[in-house]
Amino acid sequence: MSIHACLDIERILLLFAVASISSVSFGQQTLDRNLSQIGQSNPGAPLTLTLQDALQRAKSNNPQFQAALTDLGLAKEDRVQSRAALLPNVNYNMEYLYTQGNGLHSNQPIFIANNAVHEYIAQGNVHQEFSPRVFAEDRRTGAAQALAQARAEVAARGLVVTVVQAYYAHIVAQRKYGTTQEAVLEAEHFLEISQKLEKGGEVAHSDVIKAQIQYQQRQRDLQEAQLEMSKSHLELAVLLFPDFNENFTVVDDLRLPPPIPTYEEVQAAAAQNNPDIRAAAAALKEASGEVAVAWTGLLPIITADYFYGIDASRFATRVDGLSTLGNSGFVAFQLPVWNWGANRSHMKQANLRRNLARVQLSFAQRTLLANLRGFYQELQAARSELDLLSQSAQDAAESLRLTTLRYQAGESTVLEVVDAQNTLTAARNAYDDGQVRYRVAQANLQTLTGTL
Repeated sequence: MSIHACLDIERILLLFAVASISSVSFGQQTLDRNLSQIGQSNPGAPLTLTLQDALQRAKSNNPQFQAALTDLGLAKEDRVQSRAALLPNVNYNMEYLYTQGNGLHSNQPIFIANNAVHEYIAQGNVHQEFSPRVFAEDRRTGAAQALAQARAEVAARGLVVTVVQAYYAHIVAQRKYGTTQEAVLEAEHFLEISQKLEKGGEVAHSDVIKAQIQYQQRQRDLQEAQLEMSKSHLELAVLLFPDFNENFTVVDDLRLPPPIPTYEEVQAAAAQNNPDIRAAAAALKEASGEVAVAWTGLLPIITADYFYGIDASRFATRVDGLSTLGNSGFVAFQLPVWNWGANRSHMKQANLRRNLARVQLSFAQRTLLANLRGFYQELQAARSELDLLSQSAQDAAESLRLTTLRYQAGESTVLEVVDAQNTLTAARNAYDDGQVRYRVAQANLQTLTGTL
């Protein structure tokens, strides 16, 4: 079975899997649409994507990043709810109470629980709680929102690294495929040269056999390069599209990068823009807020209620010429006395979480210093090696040209030509890998410092 047939089968199986999941989640119509895409990998002009386009699409479709945004949204709503608890709440109560009469007076109940046999209540209620707990909870939710915001930024920067790796891996896979195509042509050209020289009696038949083996090896390499290119294309499609669209191309913007900033500039950016430190600091603040909330369980609570409306034996604003509208209010004081140690247990739990948050903050600070230096050194090494890799690729191309000329003149062996061909392919691939290494190192450093 050819490599193209294998890829087609793989694509069909994957599309069937996607169609099955879609049918469960979105119904039969989505299933039919996915099934209709089988065998139509290029229904129209391909979509051309830049790296920024890929990043925007990945943010919309990546489940980890969306989960971080969901947590941030939930934290914001918790903040709204905690602030609402600081303000008076207004409710409307409407009740009808029936009580069995005593049989002597039509409006006197047999039970003392209610005021009359028929009692109608329609009142507005203003309720306010005066408790240290609501203030402590408001501060805690503010810290939780800051923590969620920092974690969302951490997720966003981590997603940048993932997309950069997948994006440039696909570009390099395309480049390597092109390099292997050139290597096949070079091997084919050398095979023709060796055959001509053999006919002229200038080289042995073993040279032709060696050239034939080299040509066959390059053909196998071309198939492997095509497979790697297809795999990287599929991986990128999973990251960028919700409907598994393969009809797209990417812009090859790999070029010699500009000089990198100084370490002092990077260090200053990391001190201001590092989301991991902000997340650890916010986690400590939230844990401290939980301690405060736990402490409030030992403090009294005061609640105030004001009612205005009717509480009468008839559902009316006037009965026997008298107004039934009135008001009432009460203030309640609640002092916790004994709950079998539950409040103190909550305090211990909160203190344990706060101690852990302190350790995590200290560890995050140490990790930042280590990663900052390590990522910066990686970026420096990748940048400095790019010039050498570029020069090596140029030298390897010139070496192959000269070695082939020397072989035609009878001054070099077939092994030297084959070695020069392998060296050129390896040098070109190493240069492409070096460019990706620089971009990934830059993205890793960006997770600590923000945009460079």
